[in-house]
Amino acid sequence: MNKERQFSVKRQTALQDLKLPDDLRTLDHTQCIALCESIRRILISTVLKTGGHLASNLGVVELTLALHRNFHSPQDRIIWDVGHQAYVHKILTGRVGEFQTLRQENGLSGFPKPSESPHDCFITGHSSTAVSAAFGIAEAFRIQGDPHYAVAVVGDGAMTGGLFYEGLNNAGKSRSKLIVILNDNNQAISKNVGAIAKYLSKIRSSTGYVRAKWSVERVIGKTPAIGSKLVSGLKNTKDRLRKNIVQTTLFEDLGFVYLGPVDGHDLEALDEVLSVAKSYQRPVVVHVQTIKGKGYAPAEENPGEYHGVPRTSSSGNGLSRIDLDEKNPEVSVDECYSTVFGKALTALGKRDQKLCAVTAAMKYGTGLQFFAAAHPDRFFDVGIAEQHAVTFCSALASMGMLPVFAVYSTFLQRSYDQILHDTAIADNHIVLAVDRAGIVGEDGETHQGMFDIPMLTTIPNVKIYSPASYPELEVCLSAALYQDQGIAAVRYPRGSQPVNIPLPAETVLSHQDGGGILLITFGRISANASKAIRILHENGTACSLLRLVTVFPIPETAIRIAMQYQSILFLEESEASGGIGEKMAAKLLYSGWNGSFRCRAAEGFIRQSTADRCIEQLGLSTDDIVRLVKETEQNDDRTP
Repeated sequence: MNKERQFSVKRQTALQDLKLPDDLRTLDHTQCIALCESIRRILISTVLKTGGHLASNLGVVELTLALHRNFHSPQDRIIWDVGHQAYVHKILTGRVGEFQTLRQENGLSGFPKPSESPHDCFITGHSSTAVSAAFGIAEAFRIQGDPHYAVAVVGDGAMTGGLFYEGLNNAGKSRSKLIVILNDNNQAISKNVGAIAKYLSKIRSSTGYVRAKWSVERVIGKTPAIGSKLVSGLKNTKDRLRKNIVQTTLFEDLGFVYLGPVDGHDLEALDEVLSVAKSYQRPVVVHVQTIKGKGYAPAEENPGEYHGVPRTSSSGNGLSRIDLDEKNPEVSVDECYSTVFGKALTALGKRDQKLCAVTAAMKYGTGLQFFAAAHPDRFFDVGIAEQHAVTFCSALASMGMLPVFAVYSTFLQRSYDQILHDTAIADNHIVLAVDRAGIVGEDGETHQGMFDIPMLTTIPNVKIYSPASYPELEVCLSAALYQDQGIAAVRYPRGSQPVNIPLPAETVLSHQDGGGILLITFGRISANASKAIRILHENGTACSLLRLVTVFPIPETAIRIAMQYQSILFLEESEASGGIGEKMAAKLLYSGWNGSFRCRAAEGFIRQSTADRCIEQLGLSTDDIVRLVKETEQNDDRTP
């Protein structure tokens, strides 16, 4: 290639010079390869600064480019499952100039967001939903006479979720123009587990047949004049022959055409298979093999570590370890609520052979790598299947075992019926370790843990603890396991405990009587409230603090203390509607109390920002609490 041509390629593949995504279809494969290299550099440099999901996006660069070369977004609808692999999609749909704002306040969301771009056609912050959503869109296209396609890009980890199969089962026998791209990198957040992972491995072993098929079709297709007719004429014969030689796949049994496996980093192969998939004009599964972390050696070597990375100003050194060697789980662990929980549960498991730990593909995120290493026979990773996890725990409990399900608050939402119907009615004793409860931060609306309390408090005989320190977490975990019956939940936030805040290890409540106004709170906000009390006292404002540890059912002692005050301010890192503040106000009203009650909590969905900034927006920072108390004091002084 001469210098003039090299300059032309460089100029034409500069993202800022392209009309995206339309110009992607005009690029040759040499230009596409250069563009993929550029995108990977953008991903690495940006995500290591902003934090986010790096390895999964590095793995889908060529796939995303091929999708936008072969489909016309937003007329064709592309749905990402799970949505954290949509960074490249955002870059290729005109948002490269904003990409440095990823996961920041007023910046780009880390997940598809329809309000952000017409190219983000569906919210997918949780896994296994895309096939159902894409089928609904495809059926709407069919009914409306719209010729466009609905494409679901599904990671193989999402295949462990039951909703994936519900979608396949309904869509397969239809005539909708639905294409399901199975992005097979043999990784979820932790390494994929179960029969589905083994099934995909079996399919991957037949790549010799598939490669031969594509090679023959390439040769025939290039035959002058009659090539395309030969390919079309041989298709039915080829398919019948294939069924006689190779067993049909699960997808074909459900009514889909199955194409693949195809190298997900070979642009020519991707262009070809997507073109063939479109030609069927019926439900098709395209099996694409990718390498998670492709193009960045540290992420390729340990994709779990680089699944979700914290923000850092370095080039990758000093990242907090997430995915750890099970044989040596103590290496490079930053202490946080998750690791404190995991180590405490592991210690309890040494004394109690009935204690079991369950996770839904979040072993490292929930701190259960310690339990898995110490007690492998009593550790269960069920994959991305929260509903199954709860029912599985309930069944373990029915047999005399003592199961603990460690799960992020946002994912616990998926298992409401199993908590209510399969567990609570039978009064089976399980413990829910609700990680990432409250504000999470940069992952935004789909991941904030604000709804576990409103959800769980609707279920009879549930007990909820909200510790505010590491020692308190250990006390609450022991109490949930060995003092309670039925369902006991211990909720704790993302990150580390506050520093230099005296918070005694209690299992019910802690009351500091300072007279005047009463602050009531629990969990992480206790630290801010305690600081605010200190500032207020130094400034001569009388204010007391009632800190709940058992937050539900609300302890009767807490009600008796609260009734001694005329002004109560309830501070809650949870959704206000259905929250503890609302329930406490009702109990006080029923008890005949007639003072002033204000609740400061979340109302609606909370967009991405840092955790501290989100807390400020809720009015729950130390300074906000000080101002709130002073405003209340002034209002009380004006009251006749």
